[in-house]
Amino acid sequence: MLNRRHFALAAAGLVLGLHAPAIAQQNQVVRIGVSPGPHAEILEQVKPLLAKKSIELKIVEFSDYVVPNQALDAGELEANSFQNQPYLDNQVKDRGFKIESVGLTVNFPLGIYSSKYKSWAEVPDGSSIAIQNDPTNGGRALLLLQDKGVIKLKDGVGFKPTVADIVANPKKLKIIEVEAAQTPRTLADVAAASINTNYAVDAKIEPTSAILREDPKGPYVNLIAVRTVDKDKPWVKTLVETYHTPEIKAFVAERFKGNVLAGW
Repeated sequence: MLNRRHFALAAAGLVLGLHAPAIAQQNQVVRIGVSPGPHAEILEQVKPLLAKKSIELKIVEFSDYVVPNQALDAGELEANSFQNQPYLDNQVKDRGFKIESVGLTVNFPLGIYSSKYKSWAEVPDGSSIAIQNDPTNGGRALLLLQDKGVIKLKDGVGFKPTVADIVANPKKLKIIEVEAAQTPRTLADVAAASINTNYAVDAKIEPTSAILREDPKGPYVNLIAVRTVDKDKPWVKTLVETYHTPEIKAFVAERFKGNVLAGW
């Protein structure tokens, strides 16, 4: 037979039991899609900081630049961190995604790399050059080549020129378009290749070894994107604010030695 003390303890246990699921449910789970390399590494540093704020960050890596936006739009992710604004704008326009930027992350200066030549001056006329086949990154590569005086593009092409927009090609280069993730693998077969920094790092290519390198300017700072319906939710603000902390900026500076730049 329960005395009053036993009854009080049992009742307290029941109350705690009833409240335990509610306490557990306070943790917000955020699945964030990233490309391999720096984006994933940086978010691994953000993860424990968010855990202190009752947000469980689950980092999901993708090997291309298309699926992370598809997964986000479909509700299979809560956020992604892998793209810049021109790329996101193009995806929204072409695919009708209801997603948008909520905060800036880091900048990855684009590079032209070669496993055969130590400088651009050594690249022979008529050589094959690999660039990314998506409109934003491929266009960015062409703009880099124009900026360095290698080619000339039509006036008014904006941020998404195509190979068809080349109006002058003095070295008679052959431009080969491949998936962005595959560009490091083309180095054995081409004179040089345009490679995004995250894929260069993932392939153990030192970003400072680029024979041509984009100036760290323009609209190419990367961003965190979420679904439009989620943009004003408290966890979004917490995610961005945590990414923008001095601890994360210090990590980026120390880990990447200027190859990846904080963009906030």
